[in-house]
Amino acid sequence: MATFTRISDDETPSIVVHPTHKISKINDNIYGGFTEHMGRCIYGGIYDSGNPRSDENGFRKDVIEAMKDINVPVVRYPGGNFVATYHWQDGIGPKEHRPKRPELAWLGIETNEFGTDEFMKWCEVVGTEPYLCLNFGTGTLDEALGWLEYCNSKQDTHYANLRRKNGREEPYNVKYWALGNECWGPWQVAQLTKEDYAKKAYQWAKALKLLDPTITLTLCGETGYSSWDYYVLKECVKWDVHGLSGDNTKSLIDMHSIHIYTADKEHVVNATAPRAAERAIEMAMSLIDLARIENKVPESVPRQTICFDEWNVWDPVRAPGELGAEEKYTLSDALAVSVFLNAFIRQSASMGMANIAQSVNVISPLMTSKDGILKQTTWYPLLLFSKYMRGHTIALSVRSPEYTGRTNPAWIRNTIATPYLDCSATISDDGWVSLAVVNVHETQDYSVSLEGVAKGKEVHVYTVGGGDVNDVNTTEVEKVKVLESTWNGEGESEFTFKKASLTVLRWKA
Repeated sequence: MATFTRISDDETPSIVVHPTHKISKINDNIYGGFTEHMGRCIYGGIYDSGNPRSDENGFRKDVIEAMKDINVPVVRYPGGNFVATYHWQDGIGPKEHRPKRPELAWLGIETNEFGTDEFMKWCEVVGTEPYLCLNFGTGTLDEALGWLEYCNSKQDTHYANLRRKNGREEPYNVKYWALGNECWGPWQVAQLTKEDYAKKAYQWAKALKLLDPTITLTLCGETGYSSWDYYVLKECVKWDVHGLSGDNTKSLIDMHSIHIYTADKEHVVNATAPRAAERAIEMAMSLIDLARIENKVPESVPRQTICFDEWNVWDPVRAPGELGAEEKYTLSDALAVSVFLNAFIRQSASMGMANIAQSVNVISPLMTSKDGILKQTTWYPLLLFSKYMRGHTIALSVRSPEYTGRTNPAWIRNTIATPYLDCSATISDDGWVSLAVVNVHETQDYSVSLEGVAKGKEVHVYTVGGGDVNDVNTTEVEKVKVLESTWNGEGESEFTFKKASLTVLRWKA
C-alpha cells in the first residue's frame, strides 16, 4: 500500500520505496481492453475488411500489433450498452445469411458481419482472452445458456454441434462472463430495478454454472458506492451451500463490476478526478465484505474482487456516444489515465480485472484511419504501465504537497487525498523494481528525496509529458510520447519530477 503525508509547499517532498515489502499480487487482467459495437470500434477499428492494412481475416494488422505491444490479457465484448439488444445467433454462420438489425443503444444498424467466431479468432491472433457480456435487456436465459454451450461445450449437443458446423471443432473455453451491463441505467433498453436485477442475476448464475462450473461470473454493479451496489451484492454474494456451481466452497458470483468515467475542463481537477475510482474500489470492497458478513459466507470461500470493466476519461458532451465518441486526448488526460492506473496498482489486492473503454477509436488511446494508426497521448501511460508495472505491489511512503482546490466529483475532497505527486510501486518476478510518479502540478517541477533505490545501480527513466497540459498528438506531430534516459541512483539522492508528467523509474533490486 502507499501511505501519503501532506507537507507544506516549501518543504522537500520524499518518496520511500520498500522493495522487500510485497503487499499483493497484481492481476495482469487490470490491463484489459474493451471492444463494443459502437462507432468505429469494430468496423473500421479492429475489423476493416478490404483495407490493405488488414489481414486475410479482415483484422487490422496495425491494431493487432498495438494490442501485442501492451500485451493485453483480456478483452470485453460485445458491449457495453450495445449488448442489451444483441442476439449472438445473428452473428454466426455464413455472413451472407446474417440479418441486419436496428441498433438501439447508439442508434445505428448492426450488419452482424463481425460476431462471435470472428471475435474469438481475433483474440487468438492477438493472444488475449475473451470476456463476454450477456444480454440482460432483450435476451433470455435460454439464449445465454446457448451462447455458453456454443463457446465452451465439448458435448454432442445442439449449440456445440452448431459451432462445429461453423468451422470450429474445439471449444473456445471462454472463462469470463458478465451478467449484463449497466442494467441500472435509464438509458438501457429494458432497464431493471435493483430488486429485479438481483433476482434475475442469481437465477442466471445458478443455471450458467450448472452448465459450466469453471466459468468466472461478474455481477453488474454501478459505481461501487451506490444503493444498487449494496443491494445486488447482498442478494447475490452468498455461499453456494448446495454446490450448484459444482463446488460448495465457492460463490456463484466471482467479481463485481463498477464503471467510472472522469473529465473536467480544468487540468488539475481533470488529473485528480480518478481518485474517485480508487475510493470507489475501497467502498465496493467494503460492501462485498458486508454482504459476506451478513450472509455468513465462510472465510474458506474466496473473496470476490472488483471488475472495473469500464474506465477512462470521457466527456459525453465533448464526444457524444451516438456520434462515435471519438475523443481527442490531451496531456492532461494522459495524466488522468496514469492516476487511474496507479489506483489499480495500489488496490491490486481487490482487483480482478479492469478494462479501458475502449480499445480502438471510441474514447480510445488508438485511432485508426485508412492510412494508419494514431497513438493518442493516453496510449503512452497504458504502454508504460502494461510493460513495467506487473508482479507485486510493494510498500511506498510519499510526502508531498497536496492540491486543495475544487474536485470533480466534489465528494473526493472529503474522502480521499489529492497529492500533487501520485505514486505506486511494483516488483517483478525477476526482481525489477518500478516506481510510477505522476506530477499533476501544471507549472512546478518537484525535486524529491528518494530512498530505497539501490545504491550505485543504473536507473532506467521513462517520462511522458512535461509540456503544456493541452498538448495533443496528431498524425503530423507527436508532442506526447515516451522519452528514455538513465539516472544513477545514490540512495537518498534527489530526483526531479517534471511538471505535468508521468515518470517511471526502474532498477534491479
